[in-house]
Amino acid sequence: MKIDRLLSIVILLLNRPLIQAKELADMFEVSVRTIYRDVDSINTAGIPVVTYQGAGGGIGLMEGYRLDRNVLSERELADIFGALQSISSYVGEGHHLLLEKISSVIPPSKLAAFRSKTTQMIVDISPWGQMGPLEERLSLLKEALEEEVVVTFEYISSEGRVSQRTIEPYTLVLKGQSWYLYGFCTDRRDFRLFKLLRMKALVKEQRHYTRQDIPLKELPWTDGWTEPQNLQAITLRFAPEGRHLAEEYFDSEELHPEDNGGYTLTVRYAENDWLLGFLLSFGPVLEVLAPEHIRRRLGELAEGVAAKYASSLPQPDSPR
Repeated sequence: MKIDRLLSIVILLLNRPLIQAKELADMFEVSVRTIYRDVDSINTAGIPVVTYQGAGGGIGLMEGYRLDRNVLSERELADIFGALQSISSYVGEGHHLLLEKISSVIPPSKLAAFRSKTTQMIVDISPWGQMGPLEERLSLLKEALEEEVVVTFEYISSEGRVSQRTIEPYTLVLKGQSWYLYGFCTDRRDFRLFKLLRMKALVKEQRHYTRQDIPLKELPWTDGWTEPQNLQAITLRFAPEGRHLAEEYFDSEELHPEDNGGYTLTVRYAENDWLLGFLLSFGPVLEVLAPEHIRRRLGELAEGVAAKYASSLPQPDSPR
């Protein structure tokens, strides 16, 4: 990820008068061109990094410049450390060097207290099983983002339509439990959001593109799905044999015990295909009581599933 590489470069420059761009490129496994773009980003952030040409040259901080190491409190550093740990749980080993460098900034006398703060809350967003092809797609897309080159792939829409896409990648997004790519589609001439699990035959091309500024308030994964007007109230009933599932997926204060040992509750979700799949995943231990149109739609989907397996089910004996 770019942010941890930038912070790592700044820390290295604080401790070394000069460092070669090639050395930095090898250290972070990126191109020299990417390192010089990083230098521009650091300069834009207000830290004066300069390059010296010729023998004995390299990249260094402007002479006389000193970064105030107290600009971040220990609590803030601990929060950054925890956030990076969460990312590392999903994207691999790349952040461990930065985590060690953040720890090295803390005085030895305060290191035990700092480590205590970093373990007060741990967020592990990695899946229980292996990611398989998804991990390969993530790795290839991260390379394309770093190098600012286009990617091509076949994309299967939610309606099952297959199309060939050429995309200028901008952002990888982990939303809920799914990864998405946000990028500029050269065919549609507009930005689009693509689910990685729906991609096939992903290829990183050699054609570069010029990255545009993205207005943060217009990003599609922050477009108000959780606004009250976009949520549907849904009343659910869990059978007694489904108590453990209700307790695992819903807050205990939302669950209302019934005399038979089951639960009822009312939740609010955006009404979409994900919701229908989520409710169906509970099988026969869950019944949707309201609203009627969602109850009816789930019944139709369940009948369709049952029809596919009807021939495999044991048939009742015919009367003699």
